[in-house]
Amino acid sequence: MIFLKRQFPIIIAFVAGIMLWIRYYIPSETSNSIEEGYLNWVRIIVGFAAILGILSLLQHHLIKIRLKRPGFAFSYVTIAAFILMMLAGLAPFAIPGFAEKNMESGSLFNWLYEFTFIPMQATMFSVLAFFIASAAFRAFRARSMEATLLLLAALIMMVGRVPIGDLISNATPTFQLFGNDYHVIDLEEWTSWLLNVPNAAAKRGILLGVYLSQIAIAIRIIFGIERTYMGGGD
Repeated sequence: MIFLKRQFPIIIAFVAGIMLWIRYYIPSETSNSIEEGYLNWVRIIVGFAAILGILSLLQHHLIKIRLKRPGFAFSYVTIAAFILMMLAGLAPFAIPGFAEKNMESGSLFNWLYEFTFIPMQATMFSVLAFFIASAAFRAFRARSMEATLLLLAALIMMVGRVPIGDLISNATPTFQLFGNDYHVIDLEEWTSWLLNVPNAAAKRGILLGVYLSQIAIAIRIIFGIERTYMGGGD
């Protein structure tokens, strides 16, 4: 029993990690078929994980309703929406105006997704924009040179990515440089430079650190040093 709980998962992780690692250095039809088999198992595991997540979600909201915790009324809405979308995707509804097949354009499932979920998602993001703006106003206070540069970059990005930025740029006079006309204030060019030069450099540095940490974690898992995936510590 101890072997099945401790050593056997480590052996599986070691064999799977080593085989997929070797596949990149020995490309062949056999190695590609092995990778495809692993990917199929990953899809199966993800499917079961999704079922587990759904059951956990329903259990959480049912307990919240039973104990009448604050905000339990929203749990009714969540469960009702979940049941409605599940039935729309599985049951063959024969409703006038909808397609017979549930996943076709015009079906009940597609209608609920396009005219209910997407508008609510857009509303959520539009509301979040005000919270982001207010948080930026509180955070970007020019108390130091770094904070001042961050504030200026944020203002340029926020103004330059909206239509008013084009109006401001077009209203400024132009000058010639190397035979080309440039606006004195060209917010579009400034925002492009901020995204493609300093932002891209910082982003690549962060991603490089993330990739190196992922490699280190993968090596620790393959060789059995990292065992938190088995539900415990080292």
